[in-house]
Amino acid sequence: MLELRPTCEHCNKALPPDSLEARICSYECTFCVACVEQVLENVCPNCGGGFVPRPIRPATNWNGDNFLGKDPASTTVRHRPVDPAAHRQFLAKLKMIPPEKR
Repeated sequence: MLELRPTCEHCNKALPPDSLEARICSYECTFCVACVEQVLENVCPNCGGGFVPRPIRPATNWNGDNFLGKDPASTTVRHRPVDPAAHRQFLAKLKMIPPEKR
């Protein structure tokens, strides 16, 4: 089950469970769309993968207790700002490779 982390790992912007700005990689590293596009250039600094929009977990119990009330979002903040110089070096190796080929 997705953690639905509460903030961008780089800029610490709030990303509530219903945020349309949250992006995740396959390891659930969570960043805001601005950081993914402007800082990370769609390369996860932790694993090298690409990003996709994070799904929205329903707030209403529509069926079978599959909703935020039963499975709440995480409250654990993982603020780990990316080192720009280190990420530029990482990007040099991976930026030209499409995410599905990394």
